[in-house]
Amino acid sequence: MKIAIEGCMHGDLDNVYKTLQHLESLHNTKIDLLLCCGDFQSVRNKEDLKSMSVPQKYRSMKSFWKYYSGLEVAPYPTIFIGGNHEASNYLWELYYGGWAAPNIYFLGFAGVVKFGNIRIGGLSGIYNARNYKLGHYERPPYDKSSIRSVYHVREYDVHKLLQVEEPIDIFLSHDWPIGITDYGNWSELVRRKSYFKKEIQDRTLGSKAAAELLEKLKPPYWFSAHLHCKFSALLQHGEGGPLTKFLALDKCLPGRDFLQIVEIESEAGPYELQYDEEWLAITRSFNSIFPLTTTRANFGSVNLNKEDCCQWVRSRLQEKGAKPSEFVRTVPCYDPSQSRTNDSFSGYPRNPQTEYLLQLLGLPYLLDNMLEPNHVSPSPASFVQRGPVGYDNEEIPIDDVDEVEEHTTDDDLEAENENF
Repeated sequence: MKIAIEGCMHGDLDNVYKTLQHLESLHNTKIDLLLCCGDFQSVRNKEDLKSMSVPQKYRSMKSFWKYYSGLEVAPYPTIFIGGNHEASNYLWELYYGGWAAPNIYFLGFAGVVKFGNIRIGGLSGIYNARNYKLGHYERPPYDKSSIRSVYHVREYDVHKLLQVEEPIDIFLSHDWPIGITDYGNWSELVRRKSYFKKEIQDRTLGSKAAAELLEKLKPPYWFSAHLHCKFSALLQHGEGGPLTKFLALDKCLPGRDFLQIVEIESEAGPYELQYDEEWLAITRSFNSIFPLTTTRANFGSVNLNKEDCCQWVRSRLQEKGAKPSEFVRTVPCYDPSQSRTNDSFSGYPRNPQTEYLLQLLGLPYLLDNMLEPNHVSPSPASFVQRGPVGYDNEEIPIDDVDEVEEHTTDDDLEAENENF
């Protein structure tokens, strides 16, 4: 199976797909799947732009809306995770995963699926220590605080991924596992990105949660993006242990290393995307403690009997089928011919794909649960001590991360962990 890996998409689907088609023609080959490592920007209409944490001048429609509307169809099956520049209101509709557009699948805030017999896992968002142990308390429409915290990785999602026992072939994360630079040519990386040096030395470049998952899952392939540069590493897990080939890629710009094609041994095609039995069992077991306020999940209250749960899920998949339900549009799509579109926010749309999955698993729909008044907090910073304030690199120009030449102290976690 030939799999194309793309770094940060930033909504530029048209150019990525055209590049892949050019490579197919040039090398007389066929690409079976595209994986995107975040900052996908699945913006359907102008209202979605309001839920995306980017400076105002970068709030543009880009090209995803064409695929959402049906004007264009993705020429390759595409699987993506979320980063820190996303239409977060849409991704929340598909928290458990689902088709964001025909042939374009969001892996969820955390998830595992099968493509053919290849098992692909992923974790959306970026790591931020201040918000890590909180629940998913954010709801659209987001305010100035929640529009950023909504994409911060949560302990609950990582804990679920840590329960995976069956081998994962490929894992995706937006930010890099912390410490991965030890296993590649970090001196060359620092030569190109001098402002990474202190963070590498201080062990703050990257995600602690991703590093924990890397140590547990030990996948043969791990792909990331976020830092807008290409970097490879080879990690052996213990003496004589399995190897993980790590690759981070750039964003889609001319002359940048934003694409890589890898060939992975697999069964013969044609390939289709299917639910993963073990992941559905884990999802079913832990949904009862899904934390929907700032309160941390109570993991001790879950009695995980995975064998029994897998057997139950297996019987459901045999009855209903293992393919996710079909894509459904839930909001009006952008129409460039109209100066104003009927795309105003009107509550919390329930995505039929999410409803189908929850019904399949016999679970209640919780995503539109409102916070109780005594749980509402304008910002988790109100009860977490903050470090000194440095520059806010949420404002780093998306089109040129290299303009920033230094980072601030490791106390300012926003500045350390949310590079463009």
